Amino acid sequence: MDRFNLNSQLEHLQSKYVGTGHADTTKHEWLVNQHRDSYASYLGHNNLTHYFSIAEGESIARVRFNMLEKMLQPCGPPVIKKDI
Repeated sequence: MDRFNLNSQLEHLQSKYVGTGHADTTKHEWLVNQHRDSYASYLGHNNLTHYFSIAEGESIARVRFNMLEKMLQPCGPPVIKKDI
């Protein structure tokens, strides 16, 4: 009974939150979720965004724009597997 309850809770979390993954999550999807979560955290904390702008020598708006652009495909396009 406990095992069924635990599995149903895990499935509920995986359906509710995209970043938790599931059995069919590929390595690329997992890395994309990690990178997007990191960029979202950087953008959400203004002090980190200011730190990055000083370190890169760019304006804060340019750093935000670059991070938003990187969130589209942070790890490049997905790998297409060929069926052999």
